[in-house]
Amino acid sequence: MVTSFLVASALLRVGVGASEAIAREEPLIGSPLATMSSPQTCEQPEDMRALMAAFEEREMRIEKQEEEIRNRMQALAVADTEVTRKLAELEAAEGRLRSVIAVAETAADDDVTRLTRVYETMKPKNVAALFEEMDPDFAAGFIARMNPDSAAGVMAGLSPHAAYTISVVLAGRNANVPTD
Repeated sequence: MVTSFLVASALLRVGVGASEAIAREEPLIGSPLATMSSPQTCEQPEDMRALMAAFEEREMRIEKQEEEIRNRMQALAVADTEVTRKLAELEAAEGRLRSVIAVAETAADDDVTRLTRVYETMKPKNVAALFEEMDPDFAAGFIARMNPDSAAGVMAGLSPHAAYTISVVLAGRNANVPTD
């Protein structure tokens, strides 16, 4: 029992005395607020200052290059948008031009077909007189489109020289066409 009183007394003294000792102790490090109010500086060696200056200069150059790259990228994006728009306009214009050319070609072909039918229905003697006056290449185009019976009647009505010239044009039309 005496031992238990002695242990309880020792624990009581340590518990009460320790809290007083902790409360009375001076702090080893100043409070963070106190250190923030007066900034601490450290003197850099000369070689470190030169190195830091070189880093700062390099950082400024890199920032300048990055700004130039951003500007170029922005200009390229604008140019790309403009090129895309112009390309779309060009494709639309090309489509319109193709339709106009198709209409023109069809109209010209229709006119030549109609005129060929007119020549086929005329008397061969009258058509031969017209073809005598025409350029042989032009006349050969009509003869090539005519049905063979009408073309034979017209060729028979032509002078030998005109018939020969038109025959040479007809025979030589496809002479230079590649065979492979």
